[in-house]
Amino acid sequence: MATKILIPTPLRGYTDQLDEVEAEGATVGELLANLTTRYADLRKHLYAEDGTRRNFVNIYLNDDDIRYLEKDQTPVTADDTVSIIPSVAGGGWS
Repeated sequence: MATKILIPTPLRGYTDQLDEVEAEGATVGELLANLTTRYADLRKHLYAEDGTRRNFVNIYLNDDDIRYLEKDQTPVTADDTVSIIPSVAGGGWS
């Protein structure tokens, strides 16, 4: 079963400029593992060297943050959409 994954603009350079890709998996963790196997250069932007997902990378299943679901074990279906959302930080007011 393939599930759609939306790729944010800053990471599209690692997915052949695609704004969405499909990956196989029964859980969000499996989808991301398959995604980063296919696009190996993307892995270092999503995961730290110890294999944990970087804190500034948020993953949503449809409209829900997976941190409030079952994290990487959150089940997915072919009808779902997974979004990778990098955190945005900025400077203070001048």
